Amino acid sequence: MTKSFLGIIGGSGVYDMPGIEDARWQRLASPWGEPSDEARVGRFGDLPVAFLPRHGRGHRFSPTDIDYRANIDALKRLGVTDIVSISAVGSLKEELPPGTFVAVDQYIDRTFARQKSFFGAGCVAHVSMAHPVAPLLAERLAGAAEAAGVRVRRGGTLVVMEGPQFSTLAESRLYRSWGADLIGMTAMPEAKLAREAEISYATLAMVTDYDSWHPEHDKVDVAAVIRVLNENRDHAQALVARFLAGFPLEHEACPVGSDRALDHAIMTAPAMRDPALLAKLDAVAGRVLKG
Repeated sequence: MTKSFLGIIGGSGVYDMPGIEDARWQRLASPWGEPSDEARVGRFGDLPVAFLPRHGRGHRFSPTDIDYRANIDALKRLGVTDIVSISAVGSLKEELPPGTFVAVDQYIDRTFARQKSFFGAGCVAHVSMAHPVAPLLAERLAGAAEAAGVRVRRGGTLVVMEGPQFSTLAESRLYRSWGADLIGMTAMPEAKLAREAEISYATLAMVTDYDSWHPEHDKVDVAAVIRVLNENRDHAQALVARFLAGFPLEHEACPVGSDRALDHAIMTAPAMRDPALLAKLDAVAGRVLKG
């Protein structure tokens, strides 16, 4: 069995949380670029944990400027088996007010200015994204929220927009007409890259606003978002602490195959593969490339 190593991508309310022992900032390296920051590596009991500030400490990177490939590759090289992404989002549904947490199970990717795959010319691969979230992770997150007394919804579709601007009223209405539940800026291509890296992945979304569709909350601004984030910091920490306390020390095989996503995914014939690209794929795809 593979030992669990949990990666958490989020903000300061997570990586500063109590209960983490032997914590230290560790520099990460990746051939794909510069990760957002060092990782706060430690352990919760016997569970190794790495916290990566998605936007960098001090929020230095916009959603578009984050090097998602470097982040996921660096966590893979560190030994991470499971990733929980904690993201601030807007709500597209009246019944999901600010302060609600959602264990997301689907995404609609509307980003367009980001590198979305480790593969490409010289080594082409196609992985399944029908079920983009590792269900065991999502279920554990929802259960931890309920145990911590935090308002949570199991399941929801998250639209991921490019940003960094918030939605126009027309866009917000369009996403609602699709039946989507949430709108955010960072879960894609994170989820796609985690799947290519064969890392189980789940998003815990924290609602900070109603987006621009709501007639009584039709202006989204940073001050309002930050206020809700600060109000929910304690809730987020309590939820994550419960989640860590119940997390298995042995990595659980993913029911949707996220940890075997590259089985039969690579299309390029071995003789036609680009050696330079293969060298960069050593961590992400080493299991199948060496086979």
